[in-house]
Amino acid sequence: MTSLPTGRLRDLPSVDRVLKSPLAAAAVERFGQQAATRAIRDALEEARAACRTGAAVPEPSDLAADALVRLKTAERPSLRPVFNLTGTVLHTNLGRALIAGEALEAMHAAMGEAVALEFNIGTGRRGERDDHVRALICEPTGAEDATVVNNNAAAVLLVLNTLSLGREAVVSRGELIEIGGSFRMPDIMTRAGAKLVEVGTTNRTHPRDYLSAIGPATGLLFKVHTSNYRIDGFTAEVSARELSAIAKERGVPLIHDLGSGTLIDLTQYGLPHEPTVGEAIADGADLVTFSGDKLLGGPQAGFIVGRKDLLAEVNRNPMKRALRVDKLRLAALEATLKLYRNPDRLVERLPTLRLLARPAIDIAAQARRLAPVLFNVLGDEFAVDVADCRSQVGSGAMPLDTVPSAGLAISHQSGSGQALEALAAALRALPIPVIGRIEKQALILDLRCLEDEASLAANLASFSPGGGGAVA
Repeated sequence: MTSLPTGRLRDLPSVDRVLKSPLAAAAVERFGQQAATRAIRDALEEARAACRTGAAVPEPSDLAADALVRLKTAERPSLRPVFNLTGTVLHTNLGRALIAGEALEAMHAAMGEAVALEFNIGTGRRGERDDHVRALICEPTGAEDATVVNNNAAAVLLVLNTLSLGREAVVSRGELIEIGGSFRMPDIMTRAGAKLVEVGTTNRTHPRDYLSAIGPATGLLFKVHTSNYRIDGFTAEVSARELSAIAKERGVPLIHDLGSGTLIDLTQYGLPHEPTVGEAIADGADLVTFSGDKLLGGPQAGFIVGRKDLLAEVNRNPMKRALRVDKLRLAALEATLKLYRNPDRLVERLPTLRLLARPAIDIAAQARRLAPVLFNVLGDEFAVDVADCRSQVGSGAMPLDTVPSAGLAISHQSGSGQALEALAAALRALPIPVIGRIEKQALILDLRCLEDEASLAANLASFSPGGGGAVA
């Protein structure tokens, strides 16, 4: 009973025999002897297990082909480009803001050359990293000074550690937010060494709550823009302007964390209003923190802007060095901020704003062009319809506000949710993964973030119902 499987196992070619095949030679040439040999051993091990269940013995060329596919798959970067058709423009899991062409060019130049990162060319002496972006961020915000760290959570951490280490930080209970990855503002405050003092209730906080909480141990008042949720109904909050007056009366600084942060009034592009950094400064905040990779449209970064004397304290904090940004992000930030000096061309040149401002009528026309292309790829098993969508800004900005959009709604003829899950997996397996969302018994591909229509059509040509994308 066992002689047939044993005989088959003996018929499996050796590693050396497989290595002599032309495809194995190509694998050795491209990936090296050690990697190719390891891949062939893995292919043989899988074939050995298959033979035990009655499968045919593969030829050496088949094993070499298997090994070559394994090597190509392993070589493919894990940080891969995707088509973001989720309907969320600043998708945290998909990298947030797309970088402007000018910023990409600046990063490329900084990568391959020595640059004056902390060197003052005029004096020939040591310079400061912040000098590359300080004026560019102070101009549109009206701030006295500015510094930059590696993200907004770091900016908040650094400010709190500088100004309220071992002291009390007073904040409304309704503003103790949780951001992505289960990071909670109270935890950040604790790690910064601040003593959290909560005032008010979840839905209502009044000026008297702050006034009664301020005492000799108070280090600062802390206001958090609740950009990733909203409380409606029986509510009350103390505005930034009111809170600034209280802070000045009691002689403590007011820190305003905007989260996303924007430098311009978005309503001029048909988008909902979001508080700008300039408005926060004008309302009297002593320091304002915000992100560089969200509504600003740059690389990941966190800005701290405001009073010059407080920024001097922040920059003396030893933690600043641990949180500083490198030359690549500084180059990208400088190039991005310079785009704001020409507001007439900002939509054209800044990808985040361009995607958010795309007219729904243009996106609908794109959907009508792509519908038959996708239907031909999927076949009669699926229905493909042009559908109205509501896109989100994402990354915690404007949580209840959406932007009219359009896309493709794919439904299975049987109404099977399992079939939609399988289709979504097959689209993710394409050479450039296509990421959509499933809702109301349909796979929705929101086209707001699709600018290269021809590239998507070419990518769909590799579609396989089984989910196996082509490997280059």
